[in-house]
Amino acid sequence: MKKLPFLLLLFLIPLTLVQAQDRMTPELLWKLGRVSALGVTENGQTLIYTASFPDVKNNTSTRKYYSVSVDGGESKVLDSIEGLLPDAKMSADGTLKVSHKSVKLEKVTGKELYPEYDESNVYIVESLHYRHWDTWLDGSFNHVMLHKMSNGSEEVIDIMEGQPFFTPTIPFGGDEDYIIRPDGKYVVYVTKQLTGTEYVVSTNTDLFQYNIETGETVNLTDENEGYDTAPQYAPDGKTLAYLSMKRDGYESDKNDIVVMSGDHKVNLTAQWDGTVNGFLWADDGKKIYFTAPVDGTVQVFEVDYPGKTKKMPVVKQLTEGVFDVTSVVADLGDKLIVTRRDMNHATEIYSVTLGSDPEFTQLSHVNDEVYDSITLSKIEKRMMTTTDGKEMLTWVIYPPNFDPDKKYPTLLYAQGGPQGALSQFYSYRWNFQLMAANGYIVVAPNRRGMPGHGVEWNEEISKDWGGQVMDDYLTAIDEMAKEPFVDNDRLGAVGASYGGYSVYYLAGIHDGRFKSFISHDGIFDLRTFYGVTEELFFANWDIGGAYWNKDNKAAQKSYAEFNPVNMVDKWDTPMLVIQGGRDYRVPEDQTLAAFQALQLKGIKSKLLYFPDENHWVLNGQNAIIWHTEFYKWLEETLK
Repeated sequence: MKKLPFLLLLFLIPLTLVQAQDRMTPELLWKLGRVSALGVTENGQTLIYTASFPDVKNNTSTRKYYSVSVDGGESKVLDSIEGLLPDAKMSADGTLKVSHKSVKLEKVTGKELYPEYDESNVYIVESLHYRHWDTWLDGSFNHVMLHKMSNGSEEVIDIMEGQPFFTPTIPFGGDEDYIIRPDGKYVVYVTKQLTGTEYVVSTNTDLFQYNIETGETVNLTDENEGYDTAPQYAPDGKTLAYLSMKRDGYESDKNDIVVMSGDHKVNLTAQWDGTVNGFLWADDGKKIYFTAPVDGTVQVFEVDYPGKTKKMPVVKQLTEGVFDVTSVVADLGDKLIVTRRDMNHATEIYSVTLGSDPEFTQLSHVNDEVYDSITLSKIEKRMMTTTDGKEMLTWVIYPPNFDPDKKYPTLLYAQGGPQGALSQFYSYRWNFQLMAANGYIVVAPNRRGMPGHGVEWNEEISKDWGGQVMDDYLTAIDEMAKEPFVDNDRLGAVGASYGGYSVYYLAGIHDGRFKSFISHDGIFDLRTFYGVTEELFFANWDIGGAYWNKDNKAAQKSYAEFNPVNMVDKWDTPMLVIQGGRDYRVPEDQTLAAFQALQLKGIKSKLLYFPDENHWVLNGQNAIIWHTEFYKWLEETLK
């Protein structure tokens, strides 16, 4: 009998069979709804939210909208959300609105520059910043549009007309990058007014204020050289808060909340030893709620706003627990509406009471049925002493129905970033619940470079990629290897981006600890990486700069001592390497070169190449194959 293709068999599996499984599977993971909070109705009584549901068979997704009381209860499916939520992009009187659209300003293709050759396919580039993240730039720029509405007619004004700058900023900016003042006097927007080489070596975005009456624009943050983002007006409609990083070129600098009232500015979190993710003004305008990483989680904090007084702002942590609070959606006086997740649960929406003993109430229940049908993993927090005598938090995730009398294969997980928080996140690719469900113990250290353990700990990784952080990794796996339930003959190391770099580096120094490696979009050769990555400010800050600058000791140390390509002669362990063809952050030459070295050295290896994926894997069918190959490789090499 002819065998059916794997994916066809997958689609023929009855849904009841998938639901009957007692632990997470890739197919079940890709059936989960992706929940987002949209806001609370003006009367403060009803939460509006949405969930998208992947359809792997058709490689699409469907979206549903819901409403639920902020006090909890059953959600209702909505046909439309039009008119249910206040429009934050509209002035209070409804006569002005802001939006954004792409505007073509420059010719960069052969067809545009040579119309007679309309079958040509060529980009003609004269400066840097010719591609970003997963897209070649085509001479179009995002611009903020002001809509003036009067007597049934509408006038649309491009308030950035002719400017070769982006708002929303690329590659990840959205409509949070611009805002209209409620009284309709000003539009404030985020942009980086740089082009070419200056653009790719700088993080200096600023807040620009456009005067709707006069058409004049001023830079509100000209004195600051780093990122200025996320403008948000206070309830008074005039006081402006925003996020700010001080140093140009450092994308992971301490992120502070700055408030501007007239010409007066105050940094509310300057004296606090942490970094802010996102924030929301309290309804009374006297404080700001914000989320921030802390001790391997993300929690809600508040900071008071003292106005123009000289009173020192006070930061207070409001929540605590083994979860991530990923956003504060609304302030309802006695409680907040927030989004929350943990390593066993995808994002759902909760209310949390304020006070000495905060209480969470789950409002959305999109994925409850799935989680109620499977056995969850045990998540354990361990503190380990590093080689330089510091305490390092490490998350350990155990298989469902863990039996300490058995021996388990164990994976060291290397986080990307390198300054990405290893908190209670829930990934649809690097999913610890799924790894554990496949029978693996997962060891996830909050090694050097992680936010949430003080600014100093976060910064210690820059220009030291192969230094103390590698000792932190080995400390984590060596401590766990002392446990009788860890099978020391079946240890693996896996990771992506900087985590992929870590895998390449560990392959040269692990001294036989690991029996298998998996590297996804990892940096293999710092020298060639510097020549092809698109955001050079990152490489300049974290590696130290250009490889040809012989006077730069930090850079030369990185290229000489911390470059995985220099240790390939010590590689002797099976490795799966994975790459996205549209990844311009860590381009494909890195992974292809590593695979070629593995093959020429005769080391068991496999290349998984996704031509249409970027630094992530977003296509549903590609994701299922990614997971299938991931666990197939581990099964082969950690038998």
